[in-house]
This record gives sequence, structure tokens and C-alpha cells, in this order.
Amino acid sequence: MEKIELKRTKKFDLPSGVLAVAVSKDATQAVVGCLHGVYQLNLETGEHERLYQHDSYVSSVAWLGEQKIVTAGYDGEVCWFDLAKNSRIQRQKVHEFWSWDMTLSPDQTRLASVTGQYIAGGYKYEPQAEKEPSIRILSAETGELLWSLTHVPPVQAVAISPDSKFVAAGNLMGEVRIYDLDDGTLVAQWTTPDFTSWGIIKSHCYLGGIFSMEFAPDGEHLLLAGMGPMRDPMAGNGKQLWQRWGWRDKQPAMIDQTHAGEAGEGLMETIAVRSDTSHFLMGGRLRGGEWNAALFDHESGQRVASLKTGYRMTEAVYLGDGKRVLLAGLKSQPKKSKQGKFGDFGRVEIYSF
Repeated sequence: MEKIELKRTKKFDLPSGVLAVAVSKDATQAVVGCLHGVYQLNLETGEHERLYQHDSYVSSVAWLGEQKIVTAGYDGEVCWFDLAKNSRIQRQKVHEFWSWDMTLSPDQTRLASVTGQYIAGGYKYEPQAEKEPSIRILSAETGELLWSLTHVPPVQAVAISPDSKFVAAGNLMGEVRIYDLDDGTLVAQWTTPDFTSWGIIKSHCYLGGIFSMEFAPDGEHLLLAGMGPMRDPMAGNGKQLWQRWGWRDKQPAMIDQTHAGEAGEGLMETIAVRSDTSHFLMGGRLRGGEWNAALFDHESGQRVASLKTGYRMTEAVYLGDGKRVLLAGLKSQPKKSKQGKFGDFGRVEIYSF
């Protein structure tokens, strides 16, 4: 398998840690969800400005057409913002708890947001039943609630199929559910225990989980990312893990996963896929090993490139013609200066290959 070399071409620092990024169609502008608000970033010059804030961290961002954006946050709200008018169009409470993840359908007609709080429900620390529906489906244009769908909380990752017909959601215990967006019916359900662990030292909660997911370009497979089993859950030293699942059959089956010898330790928080590339990208935190961002070949599953970014990576986005990728995340938060201000600790980078 031919290796790919990733070359950094741009680096931008932002005032606040980055949790989410969405890029304009022409790849010149990015909307960035941060700990302290929503920023617009010029990907040519690095110039940036804060557009508005949620009442808590901004967990997800998406472009709605060319002049509007949609964001979700730990305040449980979804916000619509008009870039041309520089004004917020709508602000809507969708969850009582946090919105862990939000995505728009490829046809931009529907929005999916997921939530849930882990609370131990018994002596085995099994989670309590959801206090509210874990998956909300809204009209992307009006915000009208279309479906409230059930899962086992907390549900931390959501994806919509390339044909905009199905929504997939994954939780902290490695359970995946896929629903039909036209009628709200459950069409697939399975649990992969590799994404959660008690470890040898038992903690008071589950660790690991599915933190990101994307449908493969063919729509027949679902890619999951998170962290594999660990000896000590509190150390966060589980395997850097992705899995590919075929979900169309009556009994979903795992097709492939991170190959032996190709991963270290750390929680993987993002996975990026494009239909016109031969690979996908996974990234996150580095606990032990050589990389925290890597490209994997779609067909063989082999790792073809890797990076050690030096910061916690929370988002990856393919740009333009698929020959560049944007990586973003958080550096260690600096101490206050003598003037009482923090230095920049958000990071956005662009790599070509």
C-alpha cells in the first residue's frame, strides 16, 4: 500500500478551544464552534471574528446554504444565523441536557441532534433510562420537530446517510441504532462492546464509547470511531479504534477495524469521509503511541499516513477537491498573563497530500 505524505500548509490560532468546524463550499471560510462562542475564520488570511455565543460550549456547526449556519451547544439549543445580515435568525431549545453532536442531511432538509446524561441505574452501573428522547430530528429550514427517537443515553455521535434517508446514532456503551427518516422506524440496531470498558480497575462509570461516526460513501457501511478496551479506565489508555460495519443485513456485521500494530492509545473524537477520496481520516487525543491523526485506505483498511499534532484534535474536514484536510482542536490552556488574559489555545491547521 502506497504511503501518503501530509504537509502542513497553514496554521491558525484562535482565542478559544475548538470543538467543531464547518467549511464553506468554496473552502475559503470556516465557521468554528469554540468553548467561548462561534467564530468565522478566513482560511486564506487567518482573520477571525466572534459572531455570537451559546450559553455554554458550542459542540457542532454546519453550513445551511451559502449564507446561513446552524450551531448546537451544551445549552441544549440549536441556533440559526444569517452571515449576510450578521444576525441570529432563530434560537430553539431542543434538549434539556447537552447537544453532544448535531449534523445536517446532505440534501440540507433535516437536522439531527443527540443528547443524554449518564446516570448509574443499578449496582452494575448500567445507565438509567432516558429522561428525554435521545435523538431529535428537525426541519433544517424551520426548526419544526419531525421525530423524537429513543436510544440509551448518553448518545454522543450522529450521522445521516449520503442519500439523506437514514440517521445513525451511537452511545457511550457501543450501541448503534439506525432509523428511517421518512417514517421514524428503527431499521438496524447492534452493540459493539469494543468501544467501552470497565478495565481491570472498576470506576463508577463507563469509559470510552462511540464519539464519532460517518456513513461510508457507498451508504452500505457505517464507520465508527472512539476508544478500545483499556486496563485502567481512568488513564484513558484504550486503543485508538475505528470499525466498519455493514448495517443493511438482518444481522449487522463488522467488516473491518483498526489493524494490529497500526494504533497507539487515546480517545478518537472525529472521523471524516469523502466520496471522492480513497481514504478516511480519524483523529483525537494521544495517550501513548506515534500519532493522533491518521489516514486509512477505504478498501484495505490499512493506515497510509499519520501525524502527531501536539494538541487534542476534535475535528477533521476534507477541503475543496479532497486533496487537503483541515484539522482543529485545543492546545493546553495557558495560564493568565499579568494583564489577566489567557493566550490563544484553539488551533486550526490545513494539510495537503
